[in-house]
Amino acid sequence: MTQQQPTTMEPMSKEMQDCVQACMACHGVCEETLSSCLQTGGQDRTRIMRALMDCSEMTRLCADMMMRRSPLANEMCMMCAQACDMCAEACMSLPDDDRMTRCAESCRRCSEMCRAMAGTTM
Repeated sequence: MTQQQPTTMEPMSKEMQDCVQACMACHGVCEETLSSCLQTGGQDRTRIMRALMDCSEMTRLCADMMMRRSPLANEMCMMCAQACDMCAEACMSLPDDDRMTRCAESCRRCSEMCRAMAGTTM
């Protein structure tokens, strides 16, 4: 169920601003972690790299959609939360890697904020 595009742009709520920031922070951490995985290599990181790519793209797109008040933003926030959850789980498969742990934490924070946004009208 989608909503109609608003005719005037209301300022973003504090919650939406915080969610956009969490998405962009998560996007950055995922990109940095992906770069590290590419340098390190190894078969054990293939699944993680896929999750990182999905999460990176979803968080960037989600932030973009919220900023332009897309009528699909609520649905995108739910999908973004799912991608973040999957990425956090994949990163935690290497719990001794500090970069992976930081990435998982960023993903969890973003997931939580996106789930909260998905429950509100944008």
